[in-house]
Amino acid sequence: MMSAMQVETKLPKVGTTIFTVMSQLAAEHGAVNLGQGFPDFDGPQALRDALTRAMNAGHNQYAPMTGIAALRSAIANKTARMYGHRPDVDQEITVTSGATEALFAAIAAVVRPGDEVIVLDPCYDSYDPAIALSGGRAVHVPLDARDFSPDWQRIRDAITPKTRMIMFNTPHNPCGSVWSADAIGTLAELVRDTQILVLSDEVYEHIIFDGAEHQSVLRHAELAARSFVISSFGKTYHCTGWKVGYCIAPRALSAEFRKVHQYLTFSTFTPAQWALAEIIEQAPEHYLELPAFYQDRRDHFRALMAGSKFQLRPVAGAYFQVVDYSALSDSDDLVFCEWLARVGGVAAIPLSAFYESPPPGQRLVRLCFAKSEALLAQAAERLCAL
Repeated sequence: MMSAMQVETKLPKVGTTIFTVMSQLAAEHGAVNLGQGFPDFDGPQALRDALTRAMNAGHNQYAPMTGIAALRSAIANKTARMYGHRPDVDQEITVTSGATEALFAAIAAVVRPGDEVIVLDPCYDSYDPAIALSGGRAVHVPLDARDFSPDWQRIRDAITPKTRMIMFNTPHNPCGSVWSADAIGTLAELVRDTQILVLSDEVYEHIIFDGAEHQSVLRHAELAARSFVISSFGKTYHCTGWKVGYCIAPRALSAEFRKVHQYLTFSTFTPAQWALAEIIEQAPEHYLELPAFYQDRRDHFRALMAGSKFQLRPVAGAYFQVVDYSALSDSDDLVFCEWLARVGGVAAIPLSAFYESPPPGQRLVRLCFAKSEALLAQAAERLCAL
């Protein structure tokens, strides 16, 4: 009888994602799911109509590896309008199958065995595995625990001759913090006269509140010349299931990025590319009005939660509310989230899932407010009853 095959894992620290675990708990216990970060409403009708037209017009076969020209042109025009930087349509823009694919391709393209990549905790859970699979080592530097701003001294101290890249995310998932222009300038000073690359995860670029402007690294010519900038149509157009994103990078970096992308997914859902190209050019009001749209959601949810025992952290961008539950429990955040789904009837995400080493005693969970007003009211009622 043949013995069981032994497989040595390349990702020993990786199991089922916390998002899947909490969504399953929500389904099992009939909990309102504020865990996984996706809207429960559809994208613009005009976009869905454009998708149907694209399919009926026969745009159903492979797209060019870099993305259709119309979409890359629309991205270039939008980027120039928003950030004063016009990437080359043919050489510096690559359409990808979601932002997660773009993150993986960028890391795989330039991170070599033995390289170190600085990531800022809490960070999105795909960063570390992508670095490990490339033979690199993620160097986790915590953000300031009070406001989730970058701790520049700790970042400086983490840089070594092996540092290949610094990765960061603004607006921030899961914390809702936003980098300032001063922070972007400090990053530029930090990597000046080095060979360190930058990966800027900007998927929530249009979800930023209180009159602030998104500080893309593309506004800073010195950083744009050494950066991969990752964006997501799923976040901007409420269509996360379409899995369409893109990467903007200078020619030399884009050339390496495309070497990976062409063997990872080769090309991305063709009809969606045609639909997005149309809507970007014909309806720019959608992404221009997105900050106000989500700010209303944020303010509505925070008002509903005012009578709860949760302490609400500030939210400057993205569509997540971090709450402190220490007035309710001394349990660690995973245990609390399991209890909250079973007993409280609401699914949340423990913030520790985004850390290599969570701060001792931290009692924080993440709630997603990209939901209908009715669902937010239902969730808030349950949370306020605890």
